[in-house]
Amino acid sequence: MVEVKSHEFDGFLQKSARHYKVFLVYGPDVGLVAERAAAIAKSSGVALDDPFSVIRLDSSDLQGDPGRLLDEMNSLGLFGGQRLVWLRGVANEKALIDGLQVLAKDPPEDSFLIMEAGDLKKGSATRKIAEPARNMAVIPCYQDDARAINALIDAEFGAAGKRLTPAARALLSESLGGDRRASRNEIAKLLLYCLNDDLVDETHVEQIIGDASAISTDEAVDAVLSGNADALLHAVQKIATSKTPMFLVLQGCLRQFQLLDLMRSEMDEKRQQPGQVMQTLGRQIHFKRKPLFEKSLRNWSSDAIAMETRRLQTAILASRRQPAMEESMSLQTLLAVTLQAARRGR
Repeated sequence: MVEVKSHEFDGFLQKSARHYKVFLVYGPDVGLVAERAAAIAKSSGVALDDPFSVIRLDSSDLQGDPGRLLDEMNSLGLFGGQRLVWLRGVANEKALIDGLQVLAKDPPEDSFLIMEAGDLKKGSATRKIAEPARNMAVIPCYQDDARAINALIDAEFGAAGKRLTPAARALLSESLGGDRRASRNEIAKLLLYCLNDDLVDETHVEQIIGDASAISTDEAVDAVLSGNADALLHAVQKIATSKTPMFLVLQGCLRQFQLLDLMRSEMDEKRQQPGQVMQTLGRQIHFKRKPLFEKSLRNWSSDAIAMETRRLQTAILASRRQPAMEESMSLQTLLAVTLQAARRGR
């Protein structure tokens, strides 16, 4: 099994990627999936601006032509040289699975295959083929943790030749992490805003990142956790007025459920009470929000939290794929989670 963990990716790209022809890049962080797929494509040496060398497909393109994947992988370039087949929107389509089974045994020498997928579950058909194959590299992409977020901040600010105060870094890092592309965009917006300032402080971050941060969506997230649909609709109306993307509300809600999942697991494992786990894992939560978190920890089981986390991840992926439907899909998902919270709070 050749699985490349998040902290191993840069080293893999420099030293080992050239030994593989087939790459599966998957996970709930759509921006990170796209970023790492692009990095692999660049490292392949194939001319990415040459339409005869790079074939870009969506997984739906294989449905009506089951043999197309193998045909593209075995085709020769018009002017020779290596080719790259870049497949997006991968799930567990039969046409893809059939082709992967062949490629797992005998991949062509002169073609690369990069597959971008969403949050494939363990045991899914695509992963069951790719993970055991010695000639395929599997790269899972999950939401950035604190270390990855700080590394991203360091890289972007270092490239721009700017510095952050500790308070500004803390506030900025709290506002990032749900999606790598969104995180980069927020940092780029901040750097542009501070174009003439060498040192970025907390005030800068509040002024330009404030509306896009988790803090600005707390009211909506709290309404979801408390099961208050009226409060959610009121919060969403204010968010829409401020032009804040609904995607960020989903992202903020996902963060809270991921934190609840971690805290609930700690409770179950160590047989702790909500108040005890709040003292260790909940220290960063604002004191006004802590009673709501304690109540949620009492009401939600680990399985229930995991179910709603998956619902939110699915909605985030769908909203990135269909931007025109972002607002309606986001609101529908948030209302569904709110309804579950209301039931559990009775």
